[in-house]
Amino acid sequence: MYALPPQSHRPNMDVLQYYLDITDPFISAMTPRHQTKPQIQPDCRFLLLPLPEHALLAFGGFVDKLRFSADEEDLSQQRYCQWTVSGLAPGTVRASSGVEVAVEVVAEEVDLTRYDYLVIFGCRQPSMAQALAPEYKALLQRASRLGVTLVAVDNASFMLAEVGLLKGHKVALHWRHQQEFSAAYPDIGFHNDALYHIDGKRVSCAGGSATIDLATALLERHCGPTRALKGLADMLVDESRAATHALRSLAESGGDSRPTQRAVALMRQHLAGFSGGGSSDIERIAAQVGLSRRQLDRTFMADHGMTAHSYWQDLRMRHVHWRLHNSTQRLSQIADEVGFSDVSHLCRAFKQRYDTTPQALRKGQPK
Repeated sequence: MYALPPQSHRPNMDVLQYYLDITDPFISAMTPRHQTKPQIQPDCRFLLLPLPEHALLAFGGFVDKLRFSADEEDLSQQRYCQWTVSGLAPGTVRASSGVEVAVEVVAEEVDLTRYDYLVIFGCRQPSMAQALAPEYKALLQRASRLGVTLVAVDNASFMLAEVGLLKGHKVALHWRHQQEFSAAYPDIGFHNDALYHIDGKRVSCAGGSATIDLATALLERHCGPTRALKGLADMLVDESRAATHALRSLAESGGDSRPTQRAVALMRQHLAGFSGGGSSDIERIAAQVGLSRRQLDRTFMADHGMTAHSYWQDLRMRHVHWRLHNSTQRLSQIADEVGFSDVSHLCRAFKQRYDTTPQALRKGQPK
């Protein structure tokens, strides 16, 4: 017969029980279950709603940060925070990578009053989130009426805007989607360089690995900084980034000199231009980075081998190329996003850059 040590010398019973379970079923059966820790009321609860074709990086990063902060050890016990994966129908939700995420509870059966946050993970394309908005509208509106904080990850902000739940709020957006969002919802403001934004009962996140930072910030509000930061080292994350953290990957791609980097950042933020394009826009950017137009062109020639105007035009064409592959938007809408006055002007510029037409590229033809 195995004897347990005195109460004062016993290890944590949850850890002991775990090892007993996996080593000796007989010992496990003989161990008194009533000696485990009592149930702890969680500090915060999250209802996770991955949309079809969601990004697994954003979803996994968010969930794993919750997991590390959820208990004292690393046993994935949902003590200090809890989470549930939901969907409109039972079964699974397929991520953009093809991985299937299991739905634990159907949304219409959820008691939303038990949750502090409803976290919506966006689709692969903003247009898909917009198209799905009518199906999710009732759930989102019900959660809003009950005071649940709505969290939009990646392009889920398009869905919230589509159902009218972002009025009076600003959002954080992935830099690739900012122009499209601005064109679709001109009355809703957004932050150009924020990883996430907490705006009362509306929270938004640019997506990707920034969901780890968002989860950390939300956990800190409810559980305190110590528990919020727990597990970052295990995730091989150096530190929790602030909402306004500037991505070095964006800055470094802009060139070697600081003025060029700042100018490229402005070009990305204003793909459509400040006043419909033209040399006046370049002069405005030059003024904002503290250079004359001629000095700005010299720095771009040194860093990129082309003038500032040529670089901005190439940046626009690369955005158009990406949009043609990753959206079903009309050419007139894409032209408006990048500051072209009409489709014919856009097609000529695109043909000059890629030696093919936008229509041919979208159909998969070489020319």
